[in-house]
Amino acid sequence: MSASYQNQSINAIKFYYERVLGGQRKIYTVDRPRMEKTLPEVFSEKEVADLLRVTENVKHKCILMASYSAGLRLSEIVNLKLKDIDSKRMQIRIEQAKGKKDRYTILSPKFLELLRKYFIEYKPKEYLFEGPLPGNKYSPSSVQMIFKEAVRKVGITKKVTVHTLRHSFATHLLESGTDLRYIQSLLGHESTKTTEVYTHVTTKGFDQIKSPLDKLDIF
Repeated sequence: MSASYQNQSINAIKFYYERVLGGQRKIYTVDRPRMEKTLPEVFSEKEVADLLRVTENVKHKCILMASYSAGLRLSEIVNLKLKDIDSKRMQIRIEQAKGKKDRYTILSPKFLELLRKYFIEYKPKEYLFEGPLPGNKYSPSSVQMIFKEAVRKVGITKKVTVHTLRHSFATHLLESGTDLRYIQSLLGHESTKTTEVYTHVTTKGFDQIKSPLDKLDIF
């Protein structure tokens, strides 16, 4: 069982005895499992380029671009509205995202260029990406299908989701020298600790480090 499942079970037992049965609150001598510390999977820049290249449908390509170019969550992509795209200030407004907070993120010139072609072809009414019925937002499952098909075409075998594009956005910004505080703001993270995980993912500077094995005369 996962650590989170074990903790939920312990909390449920505490709730039952203290709230349901009306028992006194007390300290239980039950060892809590340590939470697993896992690092997010990240695409290389080439892999992102390949994913976009094999996605020929302009609407589908825009959807994938939205996640990678602005660091958007899946829910944020499907909830984007036309009014959220500010081409004058080159910003995207994210309304009531995770934590019920608004934020702004960057609008990529390349993304905007493709968006204009998309507007002409699809003519969305309210939401940026709409389903078969005008005015209805695109379904998250459809976005996942688009992503999975692109991954299949490229031949990527590692475990990835649409959210991997958001992780890649943050990691690639960090590797290009963007301040961690700006990345935190763009992603909408409440705490810097959440954003700091990308410092453990980046390979920046690895090319300057030599393995001690390479100093040995073994051949």
